This record gives sequence, C-alpha cells and structure tokens, in this order.
Amino acid sequence: MNILAVSDIEDKYIWEHFDKERFKNIDLIVSCGDLKASYLEFLVTMIPAPLLYVHGNHDKSYEQNPPEGCTNIEDKVFVHNNGIRILGLGGSMRYRPFESNQYTEREMERRIAKIRRSIRKTNGFDILVAHSPAFELGDGKDMAHVGFKCFLKIMDEYKPKYLLHGHQHASYDRRTPRKHIYNGTQIINVGPYYMFEYKV
Repeated sequence: MNILAVSDIEDKYIWEHFDKERFKNIDLIVSCGDLKASYLEFLVTMIPAPLLYVHGNHDKSYEQNPPEGCTNIEDKVFVHNNGIRILGLGGSMRYRPFESNQYTEREMERRIAKIRRSIRKTNGFDILVAHSPAFELGDGKDMAHVGFKCFLKIMDEYKPKYLLHGHQHASYDRRTPRKHIYNGTQIINVGPYYMFEYKV
C-alpha cells in the first residue's frame, strides 16, 4: 500500500503544479495537521484515495469548517479496508492557556487512557498519526515544539510500525534528522509531504 503523508505546509509542487501521474499509485492520504481545509479537499479530489487527518495546533478553523470528503481520526483507531490499524492523536504540547489542540503531558496521557479500550479491541495499532513528535525524537527544545513522553510509552507497549508526525519544520533546525527508529518503530517527520510504501 502506498501512502502520501502531508503536514504543516501547503506544498506548491503539489497544489500549484499537480502531476496526476506522480500520485497515481497512492492508496491512502494522511494529514498530520496544520494544513488548510481547502488543501486537504484538493488532495482528496485529485487523488482517488481516502484521506485521514488529525488536528495540528493551528487547526481551530476545522471546528466550524472541517475538510469535506476527509475523515477525522482524532482519538480513534481507524481500521483501513486492508486491515491496517491507524491511531490518531493530534495537537501539540500546551504553550498557551485555553488554546484548542494543545495539551499538557498529563492531558495527552488522559486522551490515551480514554481510547485504550478501542486499542485493545483492535489488538493494537500499526501506525500512529500525530501532529507532534515523540520526546527527544525529532522534537524541539522550546515548549511549543517539545514532544510527548507518553508517545514513547505507547510505542513501547504496542510497537507500531510507524509514527508519522509534523509540527517540527525542517527550517527550525536542519541538523535534525527527518527519520528516527525507536524500539522498532519508524518515526517520520512528513512535512511538507512524504510518500512511502507500507508493506502489509
């Protein structure tokens, strides 16, 4: 299965210079957040594949105008039709009080606790789709961009094949690798876009 993952930046190469041939084999589109709803709607219109998304910390507008034709997997385990189990946990570390799509470490832990029954029903998950990275695995040092420690815990427990995230732009620190491996899980910073083959 071929996956197109996107995050944070509406890439001109895709939006303004769309090449249908380049994306003809895409089976699934995943958004890791902070993208205009119109961009996601464009993708799901131009590429004949379902689009799953989580919220970034700047996606407050989705509350009134969610991207049409796309599926919100926030706090859910979505089972794709080929059996791939995809868990959605969007948002960033809380750096401003009372802002939506921002969470303290404890708040993110509580979100995970609430969906543990769903995770057990599907016997785990294969892909974690998040906006933020995991702690010290491609994150930043400032409060807005530090990753979640609880992501390490659920990777330890369920050993998914992938953690896909955005939030930490390459321009913030070009020395930060795009990919990491943690306990057998491949971690990829997908922004602005990343295509890969998921082998079932």
